[in-house]
Amino acid sequence: MSARFEELDWRPTPMGDISLRRRRDPVSGDEVYEVKLGDEFLMSSLFTAGEIALTRLGLAQLPDTEADVDVVVGGLGLGYTAQAALDDPRVCSLVVVDTLGEVIDWHRRGLVPLGAGLSADPRCRLVQGDFFAMAGDATGFDPQTPGRRFHAILLDVDHSPRHVLHPRHAALYQPAGLRALAERLHPGGVFALWSNDPPDEEFGSVLAQVFDRTRSHVVDFDNPLQEATATNTVYVASTAPQ
Repeated sequence: MSARFEELDWRPTPMGDISLRRRRDPVSGDEVYEVKLGDEFLMSSLFTAGEIALTRLGLAQLPDTEADVDVVVGGLGLGYTAQAALDDPRVCSLVVVDTLGEVIDWHRRGLVPLGAGLSADPRCRLVQGDFFAMAGDATGFDPQTPGRRFHAILLDVDHSPRHVLHPRHAALYQPAGLRALAERLHPGGVFALWSNDPPDEEFGSVLAQVFDRTRSHVVDFDNPLQEATATNTVYVASTAPQ
């Protein structure tokens, strides 16, 4: 049994101080992993329904006949979005991009529960890089294969299109940024985005300017801290088939 509270790692980064903490839930006795950036909570292993739904809803939009699926995940975090992708038997390759080498290091060192499995899976490659810059760069998301296209791009970095972690991220959620991202997809490919805010009609209209089909999904889950039901939003948008 772990101590009631333990800080597993703390490091300064260009985005602020980041820390990985583990605590024991006083009710269930389960270990809870939490990540903070500065004074702000980024993620918790208590709340993973939205991250998992991001993958499942995104990949469900691909044609049933699609096999050998190549996926990009933007934002490694605690690894739940990436692990859900690897749980899909169609996925043959997964590139996970995170701007913070510290987060990738947690996984490679096995400091988080899913880290060892993700690091050892031959289909999965953890890449340190700025997802938002890579989306608009000719090289794209895979430095080993410049210009490579993917069947699905799953993004979970910002709190929402309106509440971004860094001002430079905001450009991705505009028509030009989304068009550049769509160029990284195969025909019929899917872009899915996690948001902590309710569905945003204005952003939905921007998505519809770029993608052939768009939809927002509300994901409900229990919040034991508030003893209530909480919600996330997952946007799913697909390019026109060939």
